[in-house]
Amino acid sequence: MPIDYEKAMATEPLIGGGSYDIDDVILYHLSLGAGNPPTDANELEYAYEKNLKVLPSFSVVAPVSSESGGFGGGNILESPGLEFNPALMLHGEQDIQIHKPLPPAAKLKSKMHIADIFDKGKAALVIVEINVSDEETDEALFTTRMSVFLRGEGGFGGDGGPKAGNVAPEREPDGVIEVPTLPQLALLYRLNGDKNPLHADPEYSAMGGFEQPIIHGLCSYGVCLKAIVDNVLDGDVAKVARYQVRFADVAFPGETYVVSYWKEDDKVYLKAHSKERGTNIITNAAVTIA
Repeated sequence: MPIDYEKAMATEPLIGGGSYDIDDVILYHLSLGAGNPPTDANELEYAYEKNLKVLPSFSVVAPVSSESGGFGGGNILESPGLEFNPALMLHGEQDIQIHKPLPPAAKLKSKMHIADIFDKGKAALVIVEINVSDEETDEALFTTRMSVFLRGEGGFGGDGGPKAGNVAPEREPDGVIEVPTLPQLALLYRLNGDKNPLHADPEYSAMGGFEQPIIHGLCSYGVCLKAIVDNVLDGDVAKVARYQVRFADVAFPGETYVVSYWKEDDKVYLKAHSKERGTNIITNAAVTIA
């Protein structure tokens, strides 16, 4: 059924929220590979409650479910005018804006809405925006924007949307970081809430055309941000004002990410590929420095 742009855009925002604590933050960091070596002072700030800091990408797993339920309040994609086959849905891009450093524990309130829908010809691109604030202080904490490709749902006559941004400079990178991943990385990361069997069950992943379970895209998102924070921003999570990426391909547990970066004005451009396969994992990515 074709996308009905007007009907989908008229959908009321979903109001929701939740809470997280220190253990949730530490689990998230460990599921990205933090804590190695376990006596390193910077790694302990991710993995031990003393002086605990919060990597800004934690915002993508923070509990902001709508009142109607769904992982991350994802029921917004069941809006009128957006009928589609969920098996043909792909996570295309992820963008977070950090309004203030995330606390180690918080009660949250959220408002989720469809920000836009673009016609990519063979697919529709839906932009879902979530604005999250501290329930107790009413201060804005972060805004996330998720771009979702609905394959086979294009051709409804809508705007094609902007071209991909955050193109890395055409010169040698200022640095290259190698990040080995744990063989059990996907099994750890799924404990943050996304328990899609594609990341754990070999038989299920084989049906999806993969030789083994794959790493969550949002896990790759966090792994690459941690690499930039630790190696370019002196471990200071408060320097991250915005982080945008495009997911180019999947990664497999146990692979090594090769993260290249370029420093330009107030941005750090980056891309990541698999050392073992040479395949790009993340492209069109940038961290805006506060």
